[in-house]
Amino acid sequence: MRKIKAKKIEQAVERLYIKANYNLPKDVEQALKKSVKNETSKTAKNVLNILLENSEISKKELIPICQDTGLAIVFAEIGQDVCIVGGGFKEAINRGVKNAVKQTFLRTSVVGDPFDRINTKNNTPAIIHTDIVPGDKIKISVMAKGAGSENMSALKMLKPSDGIDGVIDFVLDTVKNAGPNPCPPIVVGIGIGGNFEKSAYLAKRSLLRRLGKNNPQKSIAQLEKLLLSKINKLKIGPSGFGGKTTCLGVNIETLPCHIASLPVAVNIECHAHRHAKVEI
Repeated sequence: MRKIKAKKIEQAVERLYIKANYNLPKDVEQALKKSVKNETSKTAKNVLNILLENSEISKKELIPICQDTGLAIVFAEIGQDVCIVGGGFKEAINRGVKNAVKQTFLRTSVVGDPFDRINTKNNTPAIIHTDIVPGDKIKISVMAKGAGSENMSALKMLKPSDGIDGVIDFVLDTVKNAGPNPCPPIVVGIGIGGNFEKSAYLAKRSLLRRLGKNNPQKSIAQLEKLLLSKINKLKIGPSGFGGKTTCLGVNIETLPCHIASLPVAVNIECHAHRHAKVEI
């Protein structure tokens, strides 16, 4: 049994939350640069260049990529041979988020009650997803998820008879309804199968996959490519100004489901697709 101190988890989350807010991942940056080359609209090309310039300023001057520094979403794969000592796991994560906010003055965006709307003033509690896996390590991924994109996400319980065409229609309708609100170019995470809540989890988790790395299942990879093409043909474009670049990538995760259900969740991410990970 390997012992890992809660303090180490706290420090890792603190670093990851800061890193995610100041550094656009390389795959996202590369996708934006590729889009500049492929874009034919002068306005869209200008917007994409501004987004890339914003990313560089953020890294050099330690300014958040976006003023909405996001709700902290934490995915943790905990090895079954790990024993966490010196404190609780969830408490360590929330302390890490609090430390990051205090140290870097990230905007506080969390209210303690959905109706009273009183700000917690430290961006906690974080949303935490855990998975017990073989091994003696802990893998932590932190995503800073803004409300502009999250609010445009959707879930629908389709009928099995709706099939792939029904899934495609639902995804396209969701993106159309979102329009410029999630700050395109967007990344679209899709969860298919499981049940009501699991499909939403799959959609969110799929966003952690590197852009351009398709699902290993051939039929699902083809669906990802088809949806990416169809979404970009909507011509919403960067910041809603039109053009060929509405979406940078589509990631789909699937699970078995009930014979009478076809759950589909669409989680939309903005161009500031902020996430970072570490293994302890």
